[in-house]
Amino acid sequence: MRLLLKREDLIHATLEWDSAALGPVDLYPPGNKWRKLAPNLRAAAESGRRTLVTFGGAYSNHLRATAAAGRLLGFASVGVVRGDELAGRPLNPSLARCAADGMRLVFVDRAAYRRAAEPAHVAALLADAGLDPDSVYLLPEGGSNALAVTGCVDLGRELRGAAETVAVPCGTGGTLAGLAAGLDAGQRALGFPVLRGGFLDAATRDLQRAAFAAPTAAWTLDDRFHFGGFARTSAELESFAADFEQRHGLAVERLYVAKMLYGLTTLAAEGAFAPGTAVAAVITGVPEPTA
Repeated sequence: MRLLLKREDLIHATLEWDSAALGPVDLYPPGNKWRKLAPNLRAAAESGRRTLVTFGGAYSNHLRATAAAGRLLGFASVGVVRGDELAGRPLNPSLARCAADGMRLVFVDRAAYRRAAEPAHVAALLADAGLDPDSVYLLPEGGSNALAVTGCVDLGRELRGAAETVAVPCGTGGTLAGLAAGLDAGQRALGFPVLRGGFLDAATRDLQRAAFAAPTAAWTLDDRFHFGGFARTSAELESFAADFEQRHGLAVERLYVAKMLYGLTTLAAEGAFAPGTAVAAVITGVPEPTA
């Protein structure tokens, strides 16, 4: 098996973190989140809605990317953060970057957060935050909606002819849904869920229906490598990622990328890929800043 790396973390200028300012010195949001955001930002601008409201956990790359895009393009941004116990505490580096980019952070308890997709609950949340619903453009958790999926189709097109299998780590399924639709006949996308629960199969199909009217058959999921769920890792995964970094000189993000690479290594050992097969692994982002 030959492993290729699709460096989505480099689709814009590399993020360099200033440990004092906790901020990037480049001009672009991180990782492949830009593919999902671009069509939504275009729609927001065309609709005249200048406040972006979205949802995520305390270490959400999506929140960070939305905040950066808002700063660059002149949108106000509001991030609804899972975990009311975080309110009043010092911000972690990701949330500090969001705040530095002008994002207003609203912390809600986990029960309320689980209802974030319910229209009545969203309306109440906007009212509590003093936001005019006519000025708000809502982005779902992870940024995955029909427009986001269409923005990820080019990722698949860019990988046509490069490999028989294209692997991607999955949170909400949006990147996988668009990637699979962009691949050529004979290629398949392989998703590695980083959350447990087994919901991504239905979620990915629903996203493809919303974007393209019907799901494609060019993708599968292997849900054995979530290591306990989102933001969960293990000593084994840490050892694997550190060894990969040493061997190949590539910083490995632990919550998404490491799980995918570990899964691919396991599948290769199981004989899942025929001799001479090329596999392209989508590197969706870089490690979180630590200071």
